[in-house]
Amino acid sequence: MKVEILTKSENGDIQKGIISNIRDYIDYKNLEPGDKLPSERMLSEKFGVSRSNIREAIQKLEFFGILKSRPQSGTFIANIGRVAMSGMLDDILRLEDPDFKSLVETRILLELKTVRLAALRRTDDDLDKMEQALEAYKTKVLNGKDAVEEDLLFHLAIAKASKNATMNTFMLVITPEIITNFNKHHVCDANLSFKGIKEHEEIFEAIKKQDPQKAKQKMKTHFSVLYQYCYNT
Repeated sequence: MKVEILTKSENGDIQKGIISNIRDYIDYKNLEPGDKLPSERMLSEKFGVSRSNIREAIQKLEFFGILKSRPQSGTFIANIGRVAMSGMLDDILRLEDPDFKSLVETRILLELKTVRLAALRRTDDDLDKMEQALEAYKTKVLNGKDAVEEDLLFHLAIAKASKNATMNTFMLVITPEIITNFNKHHVCDANLSFKGIKEHEEIFEAIKKQDPQKAKQKMKTHFSVLYQYCYNT
């Protein structure tokens, strides 16, 4: 069986092609808000791409509020006007992949908000998940292994504890890109990882004590290296 591995650029081109085809299909069929799109299988056959590619494109259009999936029912056009939808689709097709600096800057802004909310809204279950991620991070670092993913899992646990679904979604969207680019840009090294253990523990304790101001300050300290990267380069 042949396994085809696509580059990020090739996959992006496929996604743009599918979105363009969906836009053309909506126009050709004169579909209105609330109308149903064909199934993933039918779109896959019609556009000549895999169902996973179709699913990824639909999820992207859902994220931007253009489509809405209903379990056991299918995918429908969201309740927005035709002109607005057409303009949004054109904008999506023109979107460029964000550069790493922009992703990091967005992450910093998001996390200073989510950590405050997490300190106010966290549950015991949230604390357990944060602690598990923290322990996994410490274990990797102390064994001299790369801990970028464990680091980000700790931060994602904080985002989830904020109980703000939109912020949590944004974090989930930008996290894969950050994981991919972290080592490439040399933002993380062994010394910073050891320092990160103490900083993570301080953030965790502030959230545990439900002290939003201290949690925000500890997060800001934790991001000092990233601040330097964003604003001095």
